[in-house]
Amino acid sequence: MQVAVEMGNLKDGTPANLDIEELLATRLLVQGNSGSGKSHLLRRLLEQSSQWVQQVVIDPEGDFVTLSEKYGHLVVEGDRTEGELAGIASRIRRHRVSCVLSLEGLDVEEQMRSAATFLNTLFDAEHDYWYPVLVVVDEAQLFAPSVGGEVSEGTRKMSLGAMTNLMCRGRKRGLAGVIATQRLAKLAKNVAAEASNFLMGRTFLDIDMARAADLLGMDRRQAEMFRDLKRGNFVGLGPALSRRPRPIAIGKVETQARSSSPKLMPMPEATENVEDLIFTPDPEEFKQLPQQRTRPAPRPKTDILAELSRATPLSDAPLPRNDHSSTPEMSAEEREANVSSVLEEILSDPQSGYRTDSALYQDFLVRLRMRRLSGSPMALSEFRRRAAIARSGVDADTQDTEAWGTALTMSSLVTDDLKAVFLMLAYAAVKNAPCPSDERIARAYGTYSARRARRLLDYLEEQGLIIIHADQSGKRIVGIPELGSETAPGSPDAPDAASPSAEAAE
Repeated sequence: MQVAVEMGNLKDGTPANLDIEELLATRLLVQGNSGSGKSHLLRRLLEQSSQWVQQVVIDPEGDFVTLSEKYGHLVVEGDRTEGELAGIASRIRRHRVSCVLSLEGLDVEEQMRSAATFLNTLFDAEHDYWYPVLVVVDEAQLFAPSVGGEVSEGTRKMSLGAMTNLMCRGRKRGLAGVIATQRLAKLAKNVAAEASNFLMGRTFLDIDMARAADLLGMDRRQAEMFRDLKRGNFVGLGPALSRRPRPIAIGKVETQARSSSPKLMPMPEATENVEDLIFTPDPEEFKQLPQQRTRPAPRPKTDILAELSRATPLSDAPLPRNDHSSTPEMSAEEREANVSSVLEEILSDPQSGYRTDSALYQDFLVRLRMRRLSGSPMALSEFRRRAAIARSGVDADTQDTEAWGTALTMSSLVTDDLKAVFLMLAYAAVKNAPCPSDERIARAYGTYSARRARRLLDYLEEQGLIIIHADQSGKRIVGIPELGSETAPGSPDAPDAASPSAEAAE
């Protein structure tokens, strides 16, 4: 039986239909920045198809629990043991009940483990229960990250494996994955690559626009259109949607999320006793405190390595000691000097700018272990911060100045991948050095594209962090108002002496 649900309207006003039977066989990927209307699109799909196919929604923010009010979806709270979740998922698959797995209130690692347990149980169902199920995963980059984050490696592999099974092997078991993500660059490629249908919404970063254009088979020059899409408008392609890219305006929904976009509202009228109103507690507040719902304490987790380290040897004979066990304890100053030396070794490689921070971080940890450095390792966030400072080229004398402290504070306003670029410009402005060339800026960002470097400068100027102008000869000058200084004129086309291409030319 062929069933087509109406997702909205095409540009000419005709209905934009989505073939549910084809979707079950070919899967769907939705991408768009926060506020582009991804959740609205998923809600429209779920509402329109609820009477035709069983639905399972992995909901990290608790936005889709309102489907239960009108469409009867069972709400499953994620703060349960893995055994409970597995049993519930098994019965849901067996009895064909649509549900929403609400992971609201859990930390990221608990969300990943709960979702993985639920998805793996759906996947491992007996052959007799391989009924068609539409499995919708919102914020899929949380459950299938492209690189390791702050969660444990075991949790990451468990969650990524469940998402890979859903998208790669789920079709024969009746599981049709519909995944939504804010950024394609953050989603594991082997998960995204299995989707044959695409709905691409508004996005601004050039790397995401380029990937979206590639997936839709569009010319990269057309990628700029994704910046201009309105909220709730997507470009669709795929066997269940259209044979060529077509813009779709998503239709209205009948249910609403518990959370919504903030809207302006008038301020309340000023009262005379504001201080008494704020600083004097209301007696009713104390009565309500015991009634507040508290989440249960997180389930205890067994650290296998810690248990093994506390285990008692089988023999009373002393264990052989390695040569390094007698190494004297290193002072804090010596350890910091060694850490700085290792960091300098890694970043001195001209190719280091084109490697991901996670890969550099792993190399950094291995080198620390090779030097037998004791103590807890540097966190990934601190490594990124120090790597950005090192890539800026700042000298020791400048780091002690008040202007550089201001620049570091301002760098917190940009994302991690832009910190090195901003600090490089700030250092050049403080020293009144020539403005870095496009090639040098591109290397600090980790790309070979000079065009992208110019876009980065435009983005920083749009954010009000820098001001770009040129002298009479056309050389570029970058000023930073908060520092009260600007760079000397520099040629945008000047070669980067540290780049591999420059070394090859020599």
